[in-house]
Amino acid sequence: MARPQQRGLARVRKTHQADVGEQLQLQRERALLAGRPALERRLGMLGGTFDPPHLAHLVLAAAAHHHLGLERVLFVPAGDPWRKRGRAALSPAWARLRLVRAAVERLPWAEVSEVETGRAGPSYTADTLGLLRREAPGAWWFLLGADALADLPQWHEPQRISAQARLGVARRPGPNGDAAVDPAVREAVPGIERRIDWIPMPALAVSSSELRERVRHGRDVSLLIPERVREEIEALGLYR
Repeated sequence: MARPQQRGLARVRKTHQADVGEQLQLQRERALLAGRPALERRLGMLGGTFDPPHLAHLVLAAAAHHHLGLERVLFVPAGDPWRKRGRAALSPAWARLRLVRAAVERLPWAEVSEVETGRAGPSYTADTLGLLRREAPGAWWFLLGADALADLPQWHEPQRISAQARLGVARRPGPNGDAAVDPAVREAVPGIERRIDWIPMPALAVSSSELRERVRHGRDVSLLIPERVREEIEALGLYR
């Protein structure tokens, strides 16, 4: 019998997924028949340490895939997350890559990229987007949560991030959600409101740090971490 987590993810994945793909393909074919350039690929990037990847990451990616009509969502584990260098317990990049691959292996529209783990030096989203856009031209969205959007002024070259990709931001349920952009963000990135696409998704109070603690103390995480990821965590002896 499917667990609640699996059923919830399946609903997000399947809701109009086939329709979106068929519509995009039909639009491309019509453009080619009319002698016009084919529509740009619609691609998304979801970055993070993914230590470990969890339900909220997958739900955001699935919601963006559906609501933005994305052909692909790239999960990009950070190689050298410069803002977390003081955290001694960060799992090695190869282990986090293995966890993310396990998390998305059944999602046909998701891929894992080594663009950050495969290069030396700090992982800056602005640089990563530039590399991805050269490797895969198209319309790009950078996917993030509302908390990360509020923290954007502290990131490396936030204006260059929004110049290279639209921002797909998770919007919490409720009449207002997170539609208001913090004044500090508007000051750091003028005109950012015009670059944001809000993505409706359920509120999920889960964090990787909390999950590491739960694993460390032998507490249940079965509804918050995919089964294949839990198997890899156990096999690698992580968070003990």
